[in-house]
Amino acid sequence: MLHDFTTITPASVATTTDEAIRAADLLIDGAATPDAPRSYAATLFPLEAAGTIISDAYGKGPFMARVHPDAAVRDEATRQEERLAKWGTDLMFRRDLYTAISEFAATGEAAALTGTKRRLLDEWVRDFRRAGHELDTADRDRLQGLKQRLVELQVQFNKTLDEWDDHIEVTADDLEGMPEGYAAGLRPGSREGTYLVSMEYPDYVPFMQQARRRDLREALQFKFWNRAAAENRPLLEEAIATREQMAVTLGYPTWADYAMEVKMAKTPAAVAAFYESIVPGLTAKAQGELETMSKLFEADYPGETLASWDWAFYHNEQKKGDFGVDANEVAAYFPLDEVLAGMFAVTGDVFELEYNRVDDAKAWHPDVALYEIRDRGSDQPRAYFYADLFPREGKFGHAAAFSIVYGEELADGTYRVPVAAIVANFTKPTADQPSLLKHSEALTLWHEFGHILHFCLTEVDLVRFSGFDTEWDFVEAPSQIMEHWMWQPQVLQRFARHHETREPIPTDLVERLIAARDLNVGLHTVRQVFLGQVDLMMHDGRPDKDLDRITREAYAYTLLPFHQGTFFVASFGHLMGGYDAGYYGYLWSKVYGDDMFSVFEAEGITSPEVGARYRREVLAQGGSRDAIDHLRAFLGREPSSEAFLRNLGLDG
Repeated sequence: MLHDFTTITPASVATTTDEAIRAADLLIDGAATPDAPRSYAATLFPLEAAGTIISDAYGKGPFMARVHPDAAVRDEATRQEERLAKWGTDLMFRRDLYTAISEFAATGEAAALTGTKRRLLDEWVRDFRRAGHELDTADRDRLQGLKQRLVELQVQFNKTLDEWDDHIEVTADDLEGMPEGYAAGLRPGSREGTYLVSMEYPDYVPFMQQARRRDLREALQFKFWNRAAAENRPLLEEAIATREQMAVTLGYPTWADYAMEVKMAKTPAAVAAFYESIVPGLTAKAQGELETMSKLFEADYPGETLASWDWAFYHNEQKKGDFGVDANEVAAYFPLDEVLAGMFAVTGDVFELEYNRVDDAKAWHPDVALYEIRDRGSDQPRAYFYADLFPREGKFGHAAAFSIVYGEELADGTYRVPVAAIVANFTKPTADQPSLLKHSEALTLWHEFGHILHFCLTEVDLVRFSGFDTEWDFVEAPSQIMEHWMWQPQVLQRFARHHETREPIPTDLVERLIAARDLNVGLHTVRQVFLGQVDLMMHDGRPDKDLDRITREAYAYTLLPFHQGTFFVASFGHLMGGYDAGYYGYLWSKVYGDDMFSVFEAEGITSPEVGARYRREVLAQGGSRDAIDHLRAFLGREPSSEAFLRNLGLDG
């Protein structure tokens, strides 16, 4: 069940992929044979079984491209990741398989299918249509070539970004404003007494928030916003052009129309209407916040203009000055181990779960921990997840949840135990100090754990709909709902303890922290609008594909001057990681996450009764039905944007 990742080598990654493709091909070939019977068991289920084989191979092989410490393993895993992706692409273009599925779809057995089996058939028929099987042979071949090229571009883009390494070099005096212990976590510079501030989040984010040297904040952001710019620009440009060619070939007006067809939004017009409903109010709110922040800035820099490399610093200054919230003081109460323990305790109560750390993880790196999840009172594992939480060279540089083994119902009626991984980049503990999380980092951890619970608490019988494989613009809702618990006083005071004194976080500090929660919420949210809009503008079919111009135009939503000479989108991994024409989904799904949490607010924020209903109607369901039906079943009504607008201060 659990793989021994200590045995991973470049050869094992290649062998795992070889064997998986060979086994999957045998199943697919058998289903597609012209004289094979046309039935669920002989035609449709082999595709599901092949999907299990391929997803298992990903967890043991290509996933290592994101996390393995050995560059040779990462390189081989990247090659095999591309190979598996191309295998999946080729599968959709197989004419014999399309014919077999079409023939089965015309049978009486197919017409009588219900539940996930019906949904499985419907989605395969839909996906074959979206692969161009209604086109002539020349267009299908052209489409297949475009899709294969898109896979190559995406893999190379992410590999370059994961392995990017850059820094600014500073002296001890340059670190004025940084917390005690920050320098101890930096790599030494080229000269004695100097340090390297890298692009890794534990270096970058605190520096932008607290370093008093404005010129160094500017220099660091310039490098951060130009990560892999020269290497990734042509890849992104070609990917956007390739997507547009695919959409046109398939008869869609734009790539956005093609991509959204299978999401909750369905059309770009629906997303445009969503933004139109919130952007005017958000902009007015952000303008007021910017005026207040600018006065603070102008007291330090008379006659100058607040820049993009200033706003995080002055936001932090406002928190300290207006609310008495010092991020370093707060972090002292959030040692990583305590945050994990608190997260387990709260979700254990809400969802009736128990967590146990597995002593011999046999993980890909010694820093990685492995946890078992059980239903409370059970002696059997419900799921497992790995926690890979500290930065290292070549590792995935953001925070995300990854699938390793999907849950599914087995032939003997038992359920296969899901296995997932959280990958993040928090400050690593030192000899003198544990890993202390900023409250924002603790929010990130809880957010990603929402994805883990979504994946691990699945009860869906088929891999196709298991875990977090739901509509892409809903998938963030079960993670965004988790962030709400990190703002509840009765939750924080259960686990937030000072790493030295062991004293619980003071009530007045919690109150100040919560009071500061909505500080500059407009500015924070218009930045999310910028990210969603720059993505949409790249995929909305406009003839002008000057990515610099598009980025500058979209950046206007932030109300801040654009950082000239930077190419931020070269490091915007979501554009090449599945969110293309879909990044709007973060705000879109927040509407649903906020709405769902409003039920907990009304009935008890740690209510096991509400938790059981949420687990049953949302987390357990995966993609087995449309997400809107999850929401209706849990809420007992139609979804509402009331809580979302109230949390943004736009409700009146």
